[in-house]
Amino acid sequence: MPGNCEKDLESMANTIRKDIIEMIAEARSGHPGGSLSSAEIVTALYFKVMKHDPSDPMMEDRDRFVLSKGHACPAVYAALAESGYFPREELFSLRKLGSRLQGHPDMHKTPGFEASTGSLGQGLSIASGMALSMKMDGKNNSIYCLMGDGELDEGQIWEAAMTASHYKLDNLCGIVDRNGLQIDGCTHDVKTLEPLAEKWKAFGWNVLEVDGHNVNELVSAMNRFRHTHYRPTVIIAHTVKGKGVSFMDNEAGWHGKAPNPEQTKTALDELSGRCSG
Repeated sequence: MPGNCEKDLESMANTIRKDIIEMIAEARSGHPGGSLSSAEIVTALYFKVMKHDPSDPMMEDRDRFVLSKGHACPAVYAALAESGYFPREELFSLRKLGSRLQGHPDMHKTPGFEASTGSLGQGLSIASGMALSMKMDGKNNSIYCLMGDGELDEGQIWEAAMTASHYKLDNLCGIVDRNGLQIDGCTHDVKTLEPLAEKWKAFGWNVLEVDGHNVNELVSAMNRFRHTHYRPTVIIAHTVKGKGVSFMDNEAGWHGKAPNPEQTKTALDELSGRCSG
C-alpha cells in the first residue's frame, strides 16, 4: 500500500477516535474503551477493503460487516458518517430519544448496518449464516465479523466457529479485537482465552495475528483472507483498549463510561496533537 494511502488511513482512524469521544461525551453515556481500540480495524474495512456504497447501502454485491460487539457501535457510526451514509452532525444524536444511532445498532434504523447486535456472542452466528447463504447463491461477497475478546467467553461463538469450518466458509472473516480487557477486568482473570490462536486453528480456521493499530498489517491480513480457500479466516488483532487517549489507555474502567467536559477536552487535545506531555 502506498505510503500516502497509509497516512490517509491513519488520519481517518484518528478522526474516528475524535468522533467517538465527542459523540459519547455529548450523550454522557457509551462505551469508549472498545470503540477506540477498534478504530484502525473499522478504518481498514470501510476505507480500503470492503466493497460498499454509501449512496446505495443495499447494493446487491456489497460486502457485509457484522459488529458482534454491538456496544462498540460509536466506532462504526463514525466510519459510516465519515463515509457518507448520513451527515456527521447526526453523530451527536447518539443514544438520544428518537435517534437512529442508539447505544447498540439497529439495522432497521441505521443505514449501513447489516445486523442488530448487542447480546454478546451472536454476531459470528449471524455472519456465518450470511456467508453460507452467499455460498449457496453462488455469490462472491465477503462477510466480516468483529468480535470482542471478552465476548469469546460466550459458547455460541464456538458453535458458530464449528459451523463455519464445517461448511468451509472461506468467504467469512472473523476479527477479534484482542485488547485484553473486558467490563470486569483482564480477560485472563475473568476467563483465560489462551492459547487463543491454537483454539481457532483446532476449530479449522485459518489464523492470522496482527498489530491491530497498524493499518498496513490489517489490510494485508484482510487481503490474505480473500485468497484463502476452503476454510474461514480469523484475524486476531492485538490492540489497546482506550487507544489514543492517555487516561483511558489500557484501563478497564473506561469500558462503559463517558468522559466529563474536562476529560473530553484533554482527550481531544491529545488526539489533535495539542498536548506537549
